[in-house]
Amino acid sequence: MEGVLEGFATIGAVIALGALLAQLRVLDDAGRVVLSRLSFFVASPALMVTVVGRADVGAVLSGNLAASAAAVLASSVLYVVAARLVWHHDLADTVVGTLSAAYVNAGNLGLPIAAYVLGNAALVAPTLLMQLLVLQPVALAVLDHATSDRRFSIGRALARPLTNPLTVGSMLGVLLSVTGATLPGAVRDPLELVGGMAVPSMLLAYGISLRLGPKPGAGTSVAEIALIAVLKLVVQPMTAYVVARFVLGLDSTGLVAVTVLAALPTAQNIFVHATRYGRAEMIARDAIFVTTVLSVPVLFVIAAVVG
Repeated sequence: MEGVLEGFATIGAVIALGALLAQLRVLDDAGRVVLSRLSFFVASPALMVTVVGRADVGAVLSGNLAASAAAVLASSVLYVVAARLVWHHDLADTVVGTLSAAYVNAGNLGLPIAAYVLGNAALVAPTLLMQLLVLQPVALAVLDHATSDRRFSIGRALARPLTNPLTVGSMLGVLLSVTGATLPGAVRDPLELVGGMAVPSMLLAYGISLRLGPKPGAGTSVAEIALIAVLKLVVQPMTAYVVARFVLGLDSTGLVAVTVLAALPTAQNIFVHATRYGRAEMIARDAIFVTTVLSVPVLFVIAAVVG
């Protein structure tokens, strides 16, 4: 379980650094916005080009993907029903809340866990690519529509994902992976250098928000955050396990992989998206905080029982 501890320790250290910089007044709320925008528009797209470009796109067609997709669907549907009927959220807030309940931290936490706990970093590829190429583009297209003053147009709806920098970066990465092409060093090296800022920028911005914004639990419904945590850390991994074992009949390695990865906490980039669109920022922030803290014992239990 050393990989689990290392992954969480790394994330916690960078978040704490962001909070410290805010406490020392090195960075303020304006700095948080700049870091979030830098990650969204520049660093994350560059990271997607390099990471997806090296991935095996064929892994997306594996049984691991089907189990992961079923788990995401279960958590998403249950949250949407509660968000609309209980809390009466509008479309944009519902999208951010749904992402908080279903979008796992497959990048900066899933990768080390797959490598050090599961023994194979490639096991995270199906989840990572599904989120980057399906879940995230669809969610961002809906957010674009929900926060725009223009009337709905099918043409614009189909075109919006292609104007989103994260989607464009992901699609370029897929193109490189499918064709087997490699970028020249003069292009690849700057992209990797810039892409390296993506995760630290997200985590620093999150740490600043924790220090300068309302304390976790303030400004949001405790019941809603509790529901998101249950959906993310209980419903999602249980659904992945049931589908993987009883429907798909995955081997032990695949069964452990999809269950552990489904129990990862909410990804930090959901807070970046919430900040970018100015919707449900506190829900995203608190969901990330609570699921990150609670996922530690959950991951230990899953690894011990299922493994």
